[in-house]
Amino acid sequence: MHRHGRRQFRPHHNPHHSAQPPIQVLSPAGDDEPLTITMLGAGQEVGRSCCVIEHRGKKVVCDAGLHPAHPGLGSLPFIDEVDWSTVDAILVTHFHVDHAAALPYIMEKTNFKDGNGKVYMTHATKAIYGLTMMDTVRINDQNTDVSGKLYDEADVQSSWQSTIAVDYHQDIVISGGLRFTPYHAGHVLGASMFMIEIAGLKILYTGDYSREEDRHLVVAEIPPIKPDVMICESTFGVHTLPDRKEKEEQFTTLVSNIVRRGGRCLMPIPSFGNGQELALLLDEYWSEHPELQNVPVYFASGLFQRGMRVYKTYVHTMNSNIRSRFARRDNPFDFKFVKWLKDPRKLNEHKGPCVVMASAQFMSFGLSRELLEDWASDSKNGVIVTGYSIEGTMARTLLSEPDHIESLKGGNIPRRLTVKEISFGAHVDYAQNSKFIQEIGAQHIVLVHGEASQMGRLRAALRDTYATRGQEINIHTPRNCEPLILTFRQERVVKAIGSLAADRPVHGTPLKGLLVSKDFSYTLLDPKDLKDFTGLSTSTLVQKQSIPIGVDWSVIRWHLEGMYGEVEEGVDEEGRASFTIMHAVKVVQISEIVVEIQWSSNSSNDMIADSALAVLLGIDGSPATVKLTSTPHQHSHHGHFHGTATTNGHSNGDASGSEEFDRIRMFLEAHFGEVSGPNVTVAEGEEDELLVMTVKIDEVVARVDLISMRVESDSPDLKRRVETVLEMALTTLKPLSRSFIGSGVVLNLENAAVTA
Repeated sequence: MHRHGRRQFRPHHNPHHSAQPPIQVLSPAGDDEPLTITMLGAGQEVGRSCCVIEHRGKKVVCDAGLHPAHPGLGSLPFIDEVDWSTVDAILVTHFHVDHAAALPYIMEKTNFKDGNGKVYMTHATKAIYGLTMMDTVRINDQNTDVSGKLYDEADVQSSWQSTIAVDYHQDIVISGGLRFTPYHAGHVLGASMFMIEIAGLKILYTGDYSREEDRHLVVAEIPPIKPDVMICESTFGVHTLPDRKEKEEQFTTLVSNIVRRGGRCLMPIPSFGNGQELALLLDEYWSEHPELQNVPVYFASGLFQRGMRVYKTYVHTMNSNIRSRFARRDNPFDFKFVKWLKDPRKLNEHKGPCVVMASAQFMSFGLSRELLEDWASDSKNGVIVTGYSIEGTMARTLLSEPDHIESLKGGNIPRRLTVKEISFGAHVDYAQNSKFIQEIGAQHIVLVHGEASQMGRLRAALRDTYATRGQEINIHTPRNCEPLILTFRQERVVKAIGSLAADRPVHGTPLKGLLVSKDFSYTLLDPKDLKDFTGLSTSTLVQKQSIPIGVDWSVIRWHLEGMYGEVEEGVDEEGRASFTIMHAVKVVQISEIVVEIQWSSNSSNDMIADSALAVLLGIDGSPATVKLTSTPHQHSHHGHFHGTATTNGHSNGDASGSEEFDRIRMFLEAHFGEVSGPNVTVAEGEEDELLVMTVKIDEVVARVDLISMRVESDSPDLKRRVETVLEMALTTLKPLSRSFIGSGVVLNLENAAVTA
């Protein structure tokens, strides 16, 4: 692990924040782009969960919560570290304040709305999110400090409408190479963990999760796909919690003891989550103990009451116990003994013992704080803290059993009521977390959502566990705004499809086709399959260029042959005279003063067309043109010629083969001296000597077959030397046009004959 010296920007809303250099884990990965994970909240702390994941130009944010212990802007994640307009998606695991309450601010008060990013959460989470955020606004409106109001009801409504609801196990494709799938996380109704895939790299973000089945929720499930990175909560560190049955017995005993001594029992709860679980437990316990049925049990939250409709709607996402009871028309949420306390002022009229579940969970505000201050001075009363208590909140302060508590109205209140903690927070303890991490089997584990001390102990314990098994594991505990950079070696696999995949290829044999890249994946296919498999189609671009020219058509041919060696004469579809250069570019005579170059565009044809254009544009100013147009000229046309020059008794039109033979012989004689042949006429039975040159050095002979251009000799050294010279001769003599199409020397065999 190496630390770089680069510094990050400090968020302006927290001037005391000290930015940390990024952690970089180096591994040989070639040119592979790194995965960067930056915690904007919940990095070595609990609260304001917000995790930014970046890879190959894609940016995903998981959760956007507020810190319950901080007011106003200070409760937000370090949002200044991100250009929100570049975020592709925000994935919200569940509706709790520390995971979702910053969402209206980010969606409505930042430049997130200037980008193309979307927000995703499960259907149940979206339903409860709207209720909890409206309740947050209501509570903030009671605060006279305007700076503490981050957003209003209009912002919440707008953010809710813009949120996309998804189902568990639904494969959501966001954009090229970016997709995710939600899985059950337990914890609370609608909670999910996300398997995120970016360009083939898989990241599992757990959020808060539970591996213990309670009265209504399923446990967190193990995804069928192994991730490369697991970003995992570490709330309880190395603590081991009592089993479910033991916790329930301790809880009901505590409640019973408080009310039996004539006291009032306060349970601070979130409006959704373990509040419903505790209501189910108390309703069942009261039904089994008639002696307690004269003691009222209240849930003092209108939001709790409205939320029960959501719970009844999403029964199909709960465990088999709840589903089977609903199937028998036994609604477990129709409580017999737990009642809604619509007007909390009625508690003042009730002087006897009672049980009250009230929000907020952390008792920093709300009815739970009011009741705490009212009941704190009576030793018969008691508080049972049933969830995780975040550092800096009243719930955490109470656990230290102070002599006095601070009143929101000012001054101190003596604390005489009893304080006990029995966690039903639906987080994993060490044993559950450790086992789940091992079952997931990720290469890298990133611990988040835990206090620094607990997180450090958990990391050490996990390393010891793996070490005893002879295994290594990479465990990271990044702080807020401290980028974690991971590099992976990823294989690039090309899939052959269509007709290319009809037969299994033999190892080592080349495959030819079109390589199609889409969403960071590669496909090889035959061009004729392109439309069927990709929806794409091929097309040919034909380019044309007209050129004014003031010379005879035969002069144009002379110049083209001078450059390319030979051209093919013909006519186009409209009957106009044309020359074809190197089987690629056509020069058409449009009129006596205009020619047109035509070619199918590709890299090689474009190069030939450029050179032909240069030749044609230079014809008018060429001194050779002046000479050719003032005197008779000699140049070969296929089948006719101008002038009367002859070579070795042959006209120019028939001399190409003899001239090439003479030039080859010239090369051979320059290197070897005596060269005979070729024989253009041989006797019957001696056909093997037709068009053969003989090289002789000190009685050692090498035969050169001008038809096949093969060399035969009893001397390997002479054969090798002659082959080298012959190759040099052919390369030198071969016209440019033949070099391009890959043909050899064209032999004129019209004058070769076999005589009897």
